[in-house]
Amino acid sequence: MKPENYKKLASKYEPKKPVFKNCIRAFWTGGLICIIGQAVSYFFIFFFNFTEQTVGNPTVAFMIFLSMLLTGFGVYDRLGQFAGAGSAVPVTGFGNAVISAAIEHRSEGFVQGVGGNMFKLAGSVILFGVFSAFIVALIKSVF
Repeated sequence: MKPENYKKLASKYEPKKPVFKNCIRAFWTGGLICIIGQAVSYFFIFFFNFTEQTVGNPTVAFMIFLSMLLTGFGVYDRLGQFAGAGSAVPVTGFGNAVISAAIEHRSEGFVQGVGGNMFKLAGSVILFGVFSAFIVALIKSVF
């Protein structure tokens, strides 16, 4: 059988993906994560006297810590299976990705396994963030 014919035959029997349902799940889950982040921001503003300009960093740190904690208990993985990109796109997805790599490689030891593999994703995220900030600053300086 030719590859083209096989692809046609396979696509006929392939189950249809519920794209609309997945988009709705991602939208509501991502929105819920953002609502929780906003509540954390207000908590820091009212109880720890942060201002709206300074509350961003502790809120992001808390949300990343919370996602790492939930990943360690296996809750965030189930949320990710339900929501897809709705749980991966917010900053909590970054925390989940970092700690998942550490958990996956813990059998190799704390230094070689956990320490060596925990920051594989973090390096590329930091590089992209610094490069993007440079490009935006360059464009802002020119205009």
